[in-house]
Amino acid sequence: MTTNPIIRLESIKKVFTTDEVETHALADIHLEIREGEFLSIAGPSGCGKSTLLAILGLLDAPSGGLYELSGKPVARLNLSDRARIRNREIGFIFQSFNLIGDLTVFENVELPLVYRGMPGGERRTRVMLALEEVGMVHRANHLPAQLSGGQQQRVAVARAVAGRPTILLADEPTGNLDSTNGESVMELLKGLHRRGSTICMVTHDSRFANFADRTVQLFDGRVVEERQGGANGRPASAALQH
Repeated sequence: MTTNPIIRLESIKKVFTTDEVETHALADIHLEIREGEFLSIAGPSGCGKSTLLAILGLLDAPSGGLYELSGKPVARLNLSDRARIRNREIGFIFQSFNLIGDLTVFENVELPLVYRGMPGGERRTRVMLALEEVGMVHRANHLPAQLSGGQQQRVAVARAVAGRPTILLADEPTGNLDSTNGESVMELLKGLHRRGSTICMVTHDSRFANFADRTVQLFDGRVVEERQGGANGRPASAALQH
């Protein structure tokens, strides 16, 4: 049975205006992401990938079009509602890790749960389960500076999954890693996906896009191709190519 999409975009556009110059970052984006799917958004630098991910993560708003998250339109949400949804329904994994340097690994993973108002005992259980999932329990009391880049990204993944979000959004999660650590983080994401996580990942690297079930190719702010099974799937329908 086909499930309803967690995310649905219709005719999304994003226009930036500076000094009376309009830059069309996104144009007529149609996209659905379903529960349990691993989607990659690929394309060259400057094609609109990160802009699209910022809209998906409620960090930015589109200039036009419809965005539904879990069947609900998000356009009219106020700032506090957007923040609450980001904290509870969306897990973020960033290229630069975004760990807080003077907090331990445990405290970094725990922090979003503190903001959620979760009781201490439940927080500890969630944090330790998340650290176990990424193989970092033995580093729980270390500071980020005491970890390698690959280990820091694993902690960032644990922080993202500890809150059991509806969807994980990963923005170039291997961008600051060497190839070995990049492959390791991608295997970690693939393992999370096999256990049921819904993931949307932005990448410019076709090797890592191949880990996804489906790849959407952006160029100049438009979807120009859609492939099933990474790079080895079928081309997009004619509707996507126009």
